[in-house]
Amino acid sequence: MSEQEQNSQEPDHESLLVLEEVCKNFPMNDGTTFVALKNLDLKIVDIPDRPQIVSLLGPSGSGKTTALRIIAGLDKPTKGSVMITNGIAGEMRSVEVGDVGVVFQKYPLFEDLNVLNNLVVPAVRVGMDSQEANKKALGYLEEFDLTKQKSAWPVQLSGGQRQRVAILQQLMRDRHFIILDEPFSGLDPVNIINVMNLINRIAHQHTLNTFLVITHDVTSALMISDHVYLLGRERDAEGNPIPGSRVMKEYDMIAEGLAYRADIEDLPRFAEIRKEIKMVEFPKL
Repeated sequence: MSEQEQNSQEPDHESLLVLEEVCKNFPMNDGTTFVALKNLDLKIVDIPDRPQIVSLLGPSGSGKTTALRIIAGLDKPTKGSVMITNGIAGEMRSVEVGDVGVVFQKYPLFEDLNVLNNLVVPAVRVGMDSQEANKKALGYLEEFDLTKQKSAWPVQLSGGQRQRVAILQQLMRDRHFIILDEPFSGLDPVNIINVMNLINRIAHQHTLNTFLVITHDVTSALMISDHVYLLGRERDAEGNPIPGSRVMKEYDMIAEGLAYRADIEDLPRFAEIRKEIKMVEFPKL
């Protein structure tokens, strides 16, 4: 990432998450090593009084899932560091499992628990008082139009309802940093807008709420995010990809004058950025 790109986010803003020179290698059965990530740098800073929605964008096979697992503390990098805010301005520490909530693509829920208990039981298991958890869960279900489904089993829910319950599971545990894994995958245009509205709504609930959207959906990423990081691989002289993905480009949607705009799709700069991304990293789209 160039110095100019690194400084596009104002330096006096508090850092929330910082990845520095993150590499991830996987040993193969034939004795070789597969390089998934190489020198991945990424920095998310707090934007006061604004919803915080950042997208990590890349085509299939670009290392998005590997990056997700490392950011969430589920896997350790081969090299480099992942630091998260300690809740005190200027204080950072290494990310640990449980620091970051993850809503995986299939929205996994506890199939043997009804909707209400899918929220209450995990919260109680990590130390929340049961009465407090029940009250908080009922409040969330009412706020997000799921009260009628509180006694329903996960198998009875629509895809959109499952997604809301999965996100609320993370909010129940006061996880302000939540990763959404391909939240727009397989959705029609109307439901994509509904998911965007849901993410924006939750992001507005608390000044610390921060979403990291992992996606290959170029249009949706540009529409919803204040910053977009494009994950990809460098090319050799013959145009072949070099092993190891990293952030190839950062798009500061605030500086571009595109963030928080209801008419973003009508703006020429939006079309220019979308075309640029698709031509460089999504040549088949």
